[in-house]
Amino acid sequence: MKIPSSLLSLGTALMFAPIVSAADRYADLDTANYLGELRVETTVPGRKPFTEGPAVDADGNLFFTNVGEILKWEPAASRLSVFRKPSNGANGMAFDATGRLLVCEAPDGKPGRVTRTDMKTGEITVLCESFNGFLLGAPNDICVDGAGRIYFTSRLPNTNPETGNVNAVYRINPDGKVARILAAPDIDMPNGLAVLPDNRTFILIDADGREKRARCIRAYDLGPDGSVSNHRIIHDFYPGRSGDGMRVDAAGNLYIAAGMHKTRGTSETLDTLPGIHVLTPQGRLVAFVRTPEDTITNCAFGGADGRTLYITCGRLLLSLQTKQPGSPLYRVKK
Repeated sequence: MKIPSSLLSLGTALMFAPIVSAADRYADLDTANYLGELRVETTVPGRKPFTEGPAVDADGNLFFTNVGEILKWEPAASRLSVFRKPSNGANGMAFDATGRLLVCEAPDGKPGRVTRTDMKTGEITVLCESFNGFLLGAPNDICVDGAGRIYFTSRLPNTNPETGNVNAVYRINPDGKVARILAAPDIDMPNGLAVLPDNRTFILIDADGREKRARCIRAYDLGPDGSVSNHRIIHDFYPGRSGDGMRVDAAGNLYIAAGMHKTRGTSETLDTLPGIHVLTPQGRLVAFVRTPEDTITNCAFGGADGRTLYITCGRLLLSLQTKQPGSPLYRVKK
């Protein structure tokens, strides 16, 4: 039976995709040509740390989120400190090209917002806290493109666009105008996102733990105006846990934090092994390194040569050396 092309934009279309076994998915990988050995940079103190949102500044310092705070890791001094506390529910983060920190803020039980911090003055500017007359839900992850446009994902329980915003991806233009470029039901649970170095391809992780919902990597053509078109699914993690966050290297390969060590009350299985999955721009899995504990959430390139991949993973901040440097779209100008 031929599947109508219109269905392919829906998360439910994934129920038609063949399920690939874990043994087949991870067979014959070329990991050594992409990733080095895993290293523990530091352990985050506290009873129940949950780390996320890594982003590296022009000096090589790593900022990442924990429950209620933003932490700073200085690799040269092996020093961990608190950058901001409380953090207003900070989650995904990224630096723009001029070194300002972009933060997805999603405080428990309250509407979220996207902010920008001037790292020299400490001034915080609210970039978006509502759309179409409704407050945002929970902004989750964020990235930038070569034109200075900002993209972020936002999730919330509402499914009726007439009564509020739904799960969606938004774009903030340099002039401050906000547009919604993707929304439910065409996507299910948007999470990590990235723009490839060609500045012509937009990548989105869909990560819905409910049965027969999307757990995949979506690709779109990115237009000169920041619009997206020509949707295709380039990789499917179903029935395992999908990706969470990701980064891109200079060759356009995707480094995706995905998988888990134990089930968590969803329909997700353990078919996706926990760790960093390297996919080609076409979605072929070519490398994998397993991480030691739950929950792996995100990653970011840093290091003097751009070849250190930092990974947030439960109470651990990890790193891997990579053969390719990170995408120039994520490098901060000094």
